[in-house]
Amino acid sequence: MTEPKQHENQSSTPELAVVVPVFNEAENLAPLTAEIRAALDPVCGHYEIIYIDDGSSDDSAQRLLDVKAECPQLRILSHRNCCGQSAAIMTGIKAAKAPIIATLDGDGQNDPGDIPALYSALKGAPERDNLMVAGLRAKRRDTWIKRVSSKIANGVRSRLLNDDTPDTGCSLKVFTRTAFLEMPQFDHMHRFLPALMIRRGGTVISLDVNHRPRERGVSKYGTWDRLRVGIVDLFGVLWLLRRANKPEVQELTINKNPKPQKAISQ
Repeated sequence: MTEPKQHENQSSTPELAVVVPVFNEAENLAPLTAEIRAALDPVCGHYEIIYIDDGSSDDSAQRLLDVKAECPQLRILSHRNCCGQSAAIMTGIKAAKAPIIATLDGDGQNDPGDIPALYSALKGAPERDNLMVAGLRAKRRDTWIKRVSSKIANGVRSRLLNDDTPDTGCSLKVFTRTAFLEMPQFDHMHRFLPALMIRRGGTVISLDVNHRPRERGVSKYGTWDRLRVGIVDLFGVLWLLRRANKPEVQELTINKNPKPQKAISQ
């Protein structure tokens, strides 16, 4: 007697991994997970959801364990100390089993309902390891100071890095695990993923996505802290881009059945 299809699905390799770094987001975890499942169940046969608890001091870890009891797709990774968003994303992607990665914030402002469109755009690409599909928050639901600072940062970054991305600050992005693991990895790298994709010879496309106001908890990142760190990182990434080396490679083989050469008339 064969086992149920659902069991076979869970034992197979997932097609997509949703990677969510969280720090003190206990109130958002259950509703966000429910939204991810509702968005992916109709379009993705087998997926995994990977939360990385980045040293939270609230009860995020326990909330995740409670959710996991009802969600077989959920995997929970934990940092003993807070290491930052980029480190959490790296941890999640390295642990992922799926070949395609979707990232989003754990604060609930990214809409999981947008993941299928980005996933479909990447999945249908002929060379998906060389493509990143980024979310573009057409109508941001943030405070005015966040919107203004983001607009300034995007303008400066775009002018210097030429990364073809109007909203690199949107955490909702889809790309392959292979592409990510071939990128240079450093603290705060998540802010520069489009530029790093282009550095390795790839391209970036942006699709409009929904953006929602924060309903629970408070922002964990200060505007001026991000600006200060971002300036330092910006010049570091600029240095990386200028030293990128993308050789064109071809494999040489011996022709075992050469065509006979025509005689040259005298």
